[in-house]
Amino acid sequence: MLTSSAYRGRFAPSPTGPLHFGSLVAALGSYLDAKHHHGIWLVRMEDLDTPRTVPGAADSIIRTLECLGLNWDEEVIFQSRRTPAYEEAWHKLHDIGAVYPCACTRKEIADSALHALANRNMEELIYPGTCRDGIPAGKESRSWRVRTIQKPVGFNDALQGNITQILESESGDFVVKRADGLFAYQLAVVVDDAFQGITHVVRGADLIASTPRQIHLQHLLNLPTPHYMHLPVAVNPQNEKLSKQTLAKPVDCSNPAESLIKALSFLQQNPPAEFSAYDVSSILNWAAANWDSNALNGMIRIPHITSGD
Repeated sequence: MLTSSAYRGRFAPSPTGPLHFGSLVAALGSYLDAKHHHGIWLVRMEDLDTPRTVPGAADSIIRTLECLGLNWDEEVIFQSRRTPAYEEAWHKLHDIGAVYPCACTRKEIADSALHALANRNMEELIYPGTCRDGIPAGKESRSWRVRTIQKPVGFNDALQGNITQILESESGDFVVKRADGLFAYQLAVVVDDAFQGITHVVRGADLIASTPRQIHLQHLLNLPTPHYMHLPVAVNPQNEKLSKQTLAKPVDCSNPAESLIKALSFLQQNPPAEFSAYDVSSILNWAAANWDSNALNGMIRIPHITSGD
């Protein structure tokens, strides 16, 4: 079993709304994996995308985690306060010629008809490389993209097995600095995982397609690559991922034990029936000691749940 110094995990929600059941599954899975291995568990607020950040949502998420007994081991960090670190990483990429300015709008990329399945799970626009060798005459730079390669970039996911992507043809050169001047998620998460010394990333399978891009950036910036585990994604009866957009209900803190039991059941951990009368500390202690990620092997998502409807 790993020692505390060997395992550092994290839960990194975007404060676009209150904590819902889908986010609780990710938080609980990452917490239990860390605690089962006697590791450190951290919370990071990924509030870099300020247009999508909801005022008060970060505080709401923190209060909900506290009511569920999911206590973090070090100070919560906020991406919105770490712009200088992302700027430094961007300059490193610029200095090695790994990024270039791009004048393309999303509509222009879509109109190029060069969009296809960028990965196994979602449809994305694949950047056709229009500005790779220079911005076309008469246009101005809007964003900055990182050059990708026509080589497999892969990792061995603890649940999903070997995942490989050829970035250049399957996702294309991706944005690391946006047209509005904000740094993109892919760059920020890589910089922050290294800053916090994260060794194990446990998160939802909806982010699995981003992982090869993050590994590409880790290689360019000479940063370590954590171990990855992508958990099943909670969906509603329409098979849509639970989110603010699909009107997922906030986690009910009036009965935290029930919320934890539902999340444990979703994660196939088979909590005892009598747990409904237990306090959250007792439930979490049992769950950490008995955590069995093998129960989720090969599962990307579970078709339907009732707790988040």
